[in-house]
Amino acid sequence: MCDEISCGADYRHLAPLVVDEQSRRAFMKRAISLPLAMLLADPLLAASAATDVEEIRLKSASGEENRAFIAYPEAQKAPALLLVHEWWGVNDQIKTVAREFAREGFLTIAVDLYHGAVATTREEAVSLKNSVKEQQAAAALVAWVDWLRHHPRSSGKVGTLGWCYGGGWSLTTSLLTPVEATVIYYGNVEKSRQQLATLKSPILGHFGTQDEHINQQMVTAFETELAAAGKTDFENHWYDANHAFANPTGARYDAEDAALAWSRTLTFLHKHLNS
Repeated sequence: MCDEISCGADYRHLAPLVVDEQSRRAFMKRAISLPLAMLLADPLLAASAATDVEEIRLKSASGEENRAFIAYPEAQKAPALLLVHEWWGVNDQIKTVAREFAREGFLTIAVDLYHGAVATTREEAVSLKNSVKEQQAAAALVAWVDWLRHHPRSSGKVGTLGWCYGGGWSLTTSLLTPVEATVIYYGNVEKSRQQLATLKSPILGHFGTQDEHINQQMVTAFETELAAAGKTDFENHWYDANHAFANPTGARYDAEDAALAWSRTLTFLHKHLNS
């Protein structure tokens, strides 16, 4: 029979399916090996995958205690990667991505600039973002880079990566302390040539042509300032997509472009952190 939901047999007369805990755990263990986009698009699967990361704490030079989540690769020595979240905070999505980067061979931490708070609405996100004290956040990110560089399982090479709000911080962190690679997903790149003078790393950028804020005018100006500062190692990619196109939980998600950006990111990171 057919109804507004599906065509097929009517099972409504049957008793609810009951699954024992052992079977549920076995299913979830297999499920978290699914492609990243599928994990991120399902809150239950993302929450399960997020349990693979471990909370860690660190005091920065300012004396403030900072929080992050770490995911370990199989290798005993591996290049390190620092992730900076979107304006939502370190939610299950970000933790799952950290886990995925670890599976790709990187000692990965997701830094929490919101100290445990996570936004679920735009208003909450704006409030949390505006509450961040920039000097304290900068000190925390520099401290985490140093922590990663000297971690016993680190190869000594560190990269930064961030999305949106975190994309801007990925770039800023690379200006504050030397790293070996910088990845920016549609983050604010309004920097002067004077500010860019301290940059030591190559940069990979992912931007959407439909993005009205992080737009072509901003990125073109960034390229001009980079060149004026003598920094030419900028691999930039434009996608026919909007802001946050790589986030499977958002309305602007573009699966094809997100997959391409992910592939380019892995290639870039392996090139500069494994060489």
